[in-house]
Amino acid sequence: MNVELYNQPLSSVVADITIEFVTSLQLETHAHTSILSMAKFEGKSEQVCLLHEHQLIVCGLDNESNDEYRLAMNCVIKTLLNTNYTSAKLCIPKEAYFHAVVEGVLLGAYKFQEYKSQPKVPSLQNIFFAYNSEYDFEHFQSILTQTRIISQATNFVRDLVNQTPYDMTPQAMAITADSLSKTNNLDCIILDVNGLEDEKMNAMLAVGRASINPPRLIHLAYKPQNPKKVITLVGKGLTYDSGGLSLKSAASMVTMKMDKAGGCAVMGIIKAISELKLDIEVHAFVGAVENMIGGNAYKPDDVLVAKNGKTIEVRNTDAEGRLVLADVLGYAQANVKADYIFDYATLTGACMVALGPYTTGVMGHNEELKQSWLKAADESGEYCGNLPFNPQLKKLIKSDLADVCNVSSKPYGGAITAALFLDNFINEDMKQKWVHFDIAGSAYTESAWDVHTYGGTGAGVRMTLQWLLKLQQQGNN
Repeated sequence: MNVELYNQPLSSVVADITIEFVTSLQLETHAHTSILSMAKFEGKSEQVCLLHEHQLIVCGLDNESNDEYRLAMNCVIKTLLNTNYTSAKLCIPKEAYFHAVVEGVLLGAYKFQEYKSQPKVPSLQNIFFAYNSEYDFEHFQSILTQTRIISQATNFVRDLVNQTPYDMTPQAMAITADSLSKTNNLDCIILDVNGLEDEKMNAMLAVGRASINPPRLIHLAYKPQNPKKVITLVGKGLTYDSGGLSLKSAASMVTMKMDKAGGCAVMGIIKAISELKLDIEVHAFVGAVENMIGGNAYKPDDVLVAKNGKTIEVRNTDAEGRLVLADVLGYAQANVKADYIFDYATLTGACMVALGPYTTGVMGHNEELKQSWLKAADESGEYCGNLPFNPQLKKLIKSDLADVCNVSSKPYGGAITAALFLDNFINEDMKQKWVHFDIAGSAYTESAWDVHTYGGTGAGVRMTLQWLLKLQQQGNN
């Protein structure tokens, strides 16, 4: 979708149809009140009314907020995509809401059609914003550019998540990362099985042992001159998860292509960072693995030795993502001295039980740091919830055979015990600088909500970039 900003009055911009946002109070004085009333349009959230004879589409707002404007624009775009209109125009709303409206366009228009034999090309191609003032026009243009980069990165992640496990194997993820490094001028290191063996990443190797698609460790780096901070991002990249010998049910295996969403997210984040040219050095690590079954599969009762030397008792091979992250977190800390380390993973169904299917779980030791993330998520339009650590829960992953067990001894607090497992692989000097994001519920959807359609949502991208943009502003002050 092409989005352009014009320094002209709305009447001077040529388009097929005009977009208007209306609250219930504004409806009383609207030029077409009687017609809208006949259509039972009340100015409520997600209400859309097309007045073809007036080349006008009106959408309701419950209030003026970023979430409402984003949702309203999303509703408008989805309606117009089912028409033959090729272009639409609207006035820029207040500055505070402009980025949300642009996101409504670029994220709302997304549709994954790679596997359709006859993909539908929508008629709607152009959205024009009118801003009739030279004052701050460049500022609005910069908002548009920034929002376009972030939205395109989100859609990039959606595309990766939606790829089938046959197409997006660990090797394919590595090829994608290498291609991204060339187009965005990033450093790229890929470790194959031999490299993983040299690094003693035995937990990650065990998870991928039964697959015909061998694992890959991906390290992408963006290194500006004189960076204000150094950030490490770690993503779980399970290109498919059968559950291993602790085999999932047939129904539970469907959608498991989404288990790579954390790895895809960190690739999308570093893509946007390099295009935004932030003064922050960022390292993105992805553990790309496929968890399958076979005669050489790792087993319940195995004891694995992770990169940092800690031993792990395996009691369930379907708790594999944390094993991969254990080694990738160890490798990342051994190779990069960062100011912060953040990991993203579709880690536990328990997180969905706790927070629902739309919300990312936020966990870590540093309450102030977690609160800064909750604020950034709220400002970005993503939903996050804080799941607190509890020393009593840590006892549930105690092992009598090894240093730690990969699953809890009780079926409660599963999202937190999984994060507490990862805590064993965070160095002491990084524990207050680490946050874990469980995106199991938020990374993928089978029913449309907000700006999301079926498939990957790009969870983690917008909130992380919001947090990093705030971090850069603090560094500039």
